[in-house]
Order: sequence, then C-alpha cells, then structure tokens
Amino acid sequence: MGSDIKQFCKMLEKSVSPFHAVEEAAAQLDKAGFTELSLDKTWSIIKGGKYYLRIYGSTLIGFTVGEQRQTGDMLRIEAAHTDWPCLKLKSLPEKAGSYAVLNVEVYGGPILNTWLDRPLSIAGRVALRSKKVFEPEIRFVDFKRPVCVIPNLAIHMNRKVNEGVELNRQIDLLPLCGTKKDGNWFIKELAKELSVEGKDILDYELNLYVMDKPVITGFDKSMITSPRIDNISSVHACISGLIGGTRTDGINLIALFDNEEVGSKTKQGGDSMLLAYVIEKLYLSLGETREDYLNGLAGGMMLSVDVAHALHPNRPEKCDITNQICLNEGVAIKQSGTQRYATDCWAAAVIEQICKKNKIEYKRFVNRSDILGGATIGSLLSSQLVIRTVDMGVPILAMHSAVETMGAKDQESLCNLMRMFFA
Repeated sequence: MGSDIKQFCKMLEKSVSPFHAVEEAAAQLDKAGFTELSLDKTWSIIKGGKYYLRIYGSTLIGFTVGEQRQTGDMLRIEAAHTDWPCLKLKSLPEKAGSYAVLNVEVYGGPILNTWLDRPLSIAGRVALRSKKVFEPEIRFVDFKRPVCVIPNLAIHMNRKVNEGVELNRQIDLLPLCGTKKDGNWFIKELAKELSVEGKDILDYELNLYVMDKPVITGFDKSMITSPRIDNISSVHACISGLIGGTRTDGINLIALFDNEEVGSKTKQGGDSMLLAYVIEKLYLSLGETREDYLNGLAGGMMLSVDVAHALHPNRPEKCDITNQICLNEGVAIKQSGTQRYATDCWAAAVIEQICKKNKIEYKRFVNRSDILGGATIGSLLSSQLVIRTVDMGVPILAMHSAVETMGAKDQESLCNLMRMFFA
C-alpha cells in the first residue's frame, strides 16, 4: 500500500464529521509548516509563505505564495467539499417510548436503507456555557464506539420488503440507543463524554456516522470500500497537492467547503462570497490592488474536485453509451452540456496535457442524456469568480451509500494530478 493510500485511509477514519475533517486537514498542514490565519484579522503575507484558515469550523482554505511570484502570475485553485450525506440529531432528541431512541433528520441525499442494521456512532461539535456571552466554548466530540443502530423491520412483518420499500424519514430512520428511558438521557451521555455538566451544554451540531473502517478489497487488492469516499477522496487529494506542490511563481490555493450536499448556500459553503473574499484579502495583503485581484481571477484556473460515477458491473446501461469510466482507469474529467459541471474544452485540454506529460491515467465522463447527474461546487464557484474550471474526481460505485467503493489506483492518480497542477 503506497503512502497516498495509507494517508487517505487514515483521513477517512478521522473524518467522522466535517469538523473533524477540517481538524485533520489542519493537522497535516501544521505538520508541513503552514501558518494559521484568522478571517477577521489583518494578515502579514510574504513570498514563500504557507498559510491556512479554519472558517466556522467546517471549511478550510489554504494557500502558498511562490518565492518568485510577480504580479500577474497565475492563480491556481483546487476546491472540494468536507461534508457527506448522513443523519443529524435534532434539538430535544430523546423520543419518549419503550426504548432509548433519538430523533434525527436526513442531511443531503443518502441511500437511506444502507444506514439500517449497521453499528453507528455520533460525532460533531458542542457549544458550552462560557464567561463571555459572545464567545461560547466550542468542543469537538466523537464517541468513537457503536452507540446506536437503526433496526430493519423483520421480513415476517413486511413480506414485500424485497420488492422495494420506501422508508419514512420520520418513522423508519430513528436510531435505537438502548433500553434506558430516564428523562434527558442523551444530554447526560453527551455531558459524560465531554466531562462537563449537562446544564452547561447550550447547543450542538452532531451527526451519526457508520463505524465501518476503510478496507482494501478484491482478489487483486485493487479496491477500497469505506464510508465517506464522497468526498474525503477529494479533500485528501487537495491537501496532498498543496503540500506537495513545487511551484515558485504563483499562488496555489485549496478551498474545502462544507454544505455541498445541501446546496452550498451557507456562509461556509461554495455558493457564497467566502472564496472571493479570501482571495481578494490575500491580494491586498500582498500590497496589490483590486484590479490585480480581478486580473488574477480572469487569468487563473480552478479544479472542482468531486467523485464521478463508475460503470456499474451489474447495471452498465445506467452509464452513457460512449463516455464511461471503470474503477482503476484513472481520474474522470466530468463534462455536461447543461453546465452542471463547469468544464469547458480549453480547461479540459490543460488537464489532459498535464496528465499526458506526467503519465497520469484519465478518461472523460458524461452522464446519460436521460439521467440528470449531481451538481458540484464547480459551476457555483466559477460563475461567481468568473474563472476557468474543470470538474473532475475519482470514479466510485454506490455514491451516497453508507459505504462506497473506489479503485485504489485512482486515488494515487488524483493525488499525482493535484500535485502536478500545483507544480
């Protein structure tokens, strides 16, 4: 197993919430000598410097400034998202009844039945009472053990289950946590995990996650099965690109956004002014003008990195008749005439030349004309920044399942491409 795959599997395990994904990304950047900045503070940026920002806990932007950079040198961006379809705990989560059951809501578009009958844990962040009203104490939490399960209904009680069953989100997806029924039991468990008093817990953002670990599978050990491949595969590759990039004559930047799975229209999402705000502040911190910033965007290029659909072995007819990609055939360059992907021929040609020069495998991907594929942050960001963009990513099977499958070689190809884009 190569170093890229080992690091990737480690990140999959640690990224049990978007907050934890950002913490792991920050830890890798710290280790690589990056300096953390604050969005609300004045920056002192120097050529040859390496920097990053954690934004509202679940989004991270990092960048390097080349030692030989001059005004007008190319701005290059790699963007991905830190979130994934899951189940989130509601406020007042304890449901009264015969068991200890939690009230949850669906986040994004998961394949719901894949969450049933699996050991599940809980992770996220908690806001605690503090001495300063405008500065609540924020603590991350990960139970790191199976604490609940969503049990299926027995076939004897639903004889038509194998003919297809629509799950009711409010009835069928509530996690069972035990048999104790004393009031306020979940807050007591959460307080115990944090070693605080229950009265000090003011609010939380917590999600369920599948306990499965990344597994190398196949007789030829060519595949990885794991939760959260969409889109931690891209987060990992962007970090690898930023740390491993060797370019000295421009700005390399990664943007890892939260909330892509619910439309990105949040303060920390891709459909906001956040990235434009950060890039302009970066240019101004280098002593350059707003016109220099606008010129940088117009002359720059961005990669929107998110997973693609691999050819399914049992349902190949679901893919396009000519534009298909199997596992371990490289990076998918995603195109769409409807502009759900932002790729144009100029930008695609740049990536093809990088791949050919560095012997990185790739193939084109287009959805079937009668199947509307998922959208990405690429179209959102490129329309706001007015920057040339390519949508790309590793091909996977069972996208949005609780456990997805990908080719191990594809992650290595993606990491190599991210590094070469920043070379």
